[in-house]
Amino acid sequence: MNKVIVVVGPTGVGKTRMGVALAKYFNGEVISGDSMQIYKGMDIGTAKVTHEEMQGIVHHCIDMLEPDAYYSVKDFQTQVRKTIDEIVQRGKMPIIVGGTGLYIKAALYDYTFNDTEDHHEFFRKKYAHYSHEELYEYLKSIDPKSAMELHPHNRQRVLRAIEIYEQTGQRKSEIIDAQQHICLYDAYFVGLTMERECLYERINQRVESMKEQGLEQEVYQLYQTGLTRENQSMKGIGYKEWFDYFDQLISREEVYENIKKHSRQYAKRQYTWFRNQFPVHWYDVDLDCFDHTIQEVIKEIKEVFIENI
Repeated sequence: MNKVIVVVGPTGVGKTRMGVALAKYFNGEVISGDSMQIYKGMDIGTAKVTHEEMQGIVHHCIDMLEPDAYYSVKDFQTQVRKTIDEIVQRGKMPIIVGGTGLYIKAALYDYTFNDTEDHHEFFRKKYAHYSHEELYEYLKSIDPKSAMELHPHNRQRVLRAIEIYEQTGQRKSEIIDAQQHICLYDAYFVGLTMERECLYERINQRVESMKEQGLEQEVYQLYQTGLTRENQSMKGIGYKEWFDYFDQLISREEVYENIKKHSRQYAKRQYTWFRNQFPVHWYDVDLDCFDHTIQEVIKEIKEVFIENI
């Protein structure tokens, strides 16, 4: 069973820095566990690792697709498993770093996908006249458990859960519950956490930094290419908030406040997911003493996970 180190935690907590440090120490390569960093030209809003931050460490699953492309959890699962095998064959340690819990779990666990025929376009047309709220209420009526795990405005995933039910007669939640949730790798989960108010302040500062780096210009360039709210790439936090501004419904200041609010809400959901889904070893982070946290993590990995290092 191949060994894998996984660095998880909420947005803005220092995962990128930790992943690079562990890769340098354990002769590793980093695999992005972020569902948005696969898209080219979406650097600022996704806080994509920069060339300088990589410090010479090879990074995978970044800048793979154009922003108008569709990329499923199953696509990610296939890509990451293949990449892990290739890294191990090179005699290196795979290190997954990211905050998209569902994608990471699908890659590492016995997460199987229902083999329904591809009738996505049929179902998109069938329910085109439903609002997000109406579609979500319908899902609640047929598969309340799946509905609880989805945001009402994540139309793509809500529609997919409906599609599975209508094609197979099985609820998506029942299919998932029937799986054994066995990790297919010998994985050590590093979870980074910090005091909630400090994290929220860190998130707010990060959004201000994105503003200074030119987030508006980045999103506007994407908007100019014809991307809409319905494109998967534009559903991410930092991007979806701009459409109301472009439609002259809200101010620029409201856009940034919404990004901050949505990022804080997402961080809270990330904590809940990781605590419930993974056997995480949690480490409190003080960004002023981050090197100490790195050394603490390395020490424990050597003691309980990797011998003879």
